[in-house]
Amino acid sequence: MTASELQLIERFYSAFAAHDGETMASCYAADARFSDPVFPDLRGSRPGEMWKMLTSASGDLRIELLEHDASDGHGSAHWRAHYTFTQTGRPVVNDVRASFRFRDGLIAEHRDDFDFHRWARQALGPMGLLLGWTPIVRNSVRKKAAERLEASIS
Repeated sequence: MTASELQLIERFYSAFAAHDGETMASCYAADARFSDPVFPDLRGSRPGEMWKMLTSASGDLRIELLEHDASDGHGSAHWRAHYTFTQTGRPVVNDVRASFRFRDGLIAEHRDDFDFHRWARQALGPMGLLLGWTPIVRNSVRKKAAERLEASIS
């Protein structure tokens, strides 16, 4: 276990819980890569910009860091987000598994995995229940999320 890498994970999720996207962004290397089911390939400053956008968008966001570990330049976390999906007003509890690769004391690669269909059922309601498993819904959510990210950066 590497203490500095564990502390970086703790700093990252503490900032997330405090809605502090700036601190989250500072945890990434300049050439970082991030992916999850909604944002499949963010690079450079984009991961940090995404967290800034997300932490500023949901006033009732609550984050739980359930477990985390780090060793030999790699790390993992299990975390849970509770929030209202602003586009529909529906409550969401998203259970996420994260994996990290660290370089020079920063996050170089970050991947979050969660059940997209489960998320869509909560966030989108009946449409998510019926069609959340389809590429059509996933691609629509991705497109809207990418547009929101670009608008927040501009």
